Amino acid sequence: MSDYELILRRAKVLGNLQQEVDIGIEGGKICAIAPDLTRSGAKEIDVAGQFVSPPFVESHIHLDSALTMGEPCWNQSGTLFEGIKIWGERKQSLTLEDAKKRAIATLQLQASQGTLFVRTHADVSERNLTALQALLAVREEVKDWITLQVVAFPQDGIYSHPDNESLIEEALKLGADVVGGIPHYELTREDGVKSVHRIFELAEKYTRLIDIHCDEIDDEQSRFLETIVACAIRTDMKGKVTASHTTAFGSYNNAYAYKLMGFLQRTQINFIANPLINITLQGRMDTYPKRRGLTRVKELWQQGLNVSLGNDCVCDPWYNFGIGNMLDAAYMAIHVCQMMGRNEIDACYEMITNYGAKTLNIEPEYGIAEGKPANLIVLDAIDPYDTLRRRATVRHVVSRGQVLASNSVSELQWLR
Repeated sequence: MSDYELILRRAKVLGNLQQEVDIGIEGGKICAIAPDLTRSGAKEIDVAGQFVSPPFVESHIHLDSALTMGEPCWNQSGTLFEGIKIWGERKQSLTLEDAKKRAIATLQLQASQGTLFVRTHADVSERNLTALQALLAVREEVKDWITLQVVAFPQDGIYSHPDNESLIEEALKLGADVVGGIPHYELTREDGVKSVHRIFELAEKYTRLIDIHCDEIDDEQSRFLETIVACAIRTDMKGKVTASHTTAFGSYNNAYAYKLMGFLQRTQINFIANPLINITLQGRMDTYPKRRGLTRVKELWQQGLNVSLGNDCVCDPWYNFGIGNMLDAAYMAIHVCQMMGRNEIDACYEMITNYGAKTLNIEPEYGIAEGKPANLIVLDAIDPYDTLRRRATVRHVVSRGQVLASNSVSELQWLR
């Protein structure tokens, strides 16, 4: 009888990339990490010195709208607001089966590329809550191979329609994991501030995490992040709070940004940037010079704040491309945020792994260590830099101790 269900032989793991180790897995857990395990495995994979990493974490995606590009029309202006308008039309024909089918297809695509933890936003601005119900059902269907968090997200704002405030609370009663919001899209600034306070009230009432679409606009006067910071300090929720996008932060004057950064030091809130989408949607009203339209990723990271990355969109009204690969998001961040130093490149890898785990509040169950759940990926690379430089192929995906997906090597042949 074999000692382990699965052994990965000759792996290189972060923390000691100079030494090859074997990883023994049994009962869905990592049981042993050591050079030359003498025990046998029912299944053994010789990874031959390849890089073994914790799985990728998708911090921000909209699975309810994934794979709907061109339905009912294409976003010709390329703006956030035309995308919202198109989605407003498309979601009128949304059905449970439609939303579930597209969401599962997208999750399978992501898992095959090494992502095993995902936070998705579900639009709760419609009375029937179809998107939410579909994603809650998907969360249950995929739980054996991927972890899915669902955010109750009022795409049209909490106070833009009489029903929306009650709908977001109903979404939490139905089981949404996270409270969302979009204060910069409320009808007035006062409504935006009010919405942030209401989100914190709901999070405390239902013991939920918070993830707010915040200041996703080039307007330097959009300053709802300061309201989130104040609420986080006063409620002591801090690390349970996430500000997504915050693209206006990149447009603030430096005097205000410096003051705000000081306030941020008093919190442990998380930030999520979506480089592929932010660089695409923002700066649309500029002539030249055009803004990059991304939050201050490098500066937030330098100040010790937790920053993670998301794909945000996969072939939907806001973005016509995307395959859900987290390496694409990190690669774009390296360029747009000018993080070309070696430690900065390594940080961008952390933003799609360990920092993402912190954002999702899953740290105790995440990582490669004895006693942890056996969720890991084998990359055709030697380290994070090599992985990002080549956007390396994920050769094997191990989820809950089982091999979920394997990608065979395709070799290039020179013909002359």
